[in-house]
Amino acid sequence: MALKTKWFHILLSLADRDLHGTAIMETVLDRTDGTIRLWPGALYGALEDMSEAGLIQEVDPPEGAPREGGKRRFYAITGGGKEALASEVARTSRVSRNRPSVALGRPAYRSGSAWPGSP
Repeated sequence: MALKTKWFHILLSLADRDLHGTAIMETVLDRTDGTIRLWPGALYGALEDMSEAGLIQEVDPPEGAPREGGKRRFYAITGGGKEALASEVARTSRVSRNRPSVALGRPAYRSGSAWPGSP
């Protein structure tokens, strides 16, 4: 089963360190060159759903975490989240490796058939 795009990027952000919500939003925005923006409502709804699904969990802030602007909620990926992320990376890798033309939105060329778009 494929992960929702938001969930995939959130898990990827948490793969190597615990982050608070704003840092997750900034990490996703940076990693996707601005193409995926997680607005607060969407982010916190996803974090709640992902927590209920056992993919992430709220954790205590790390030592020396900034305190300005109120208490920040930090999140960590769980073992189940790591498994889901690894599965999604493997799935998307297989799709792009085995059918790159389909992954790029173009019709696949099959040996022995006419090239797509040819008469």
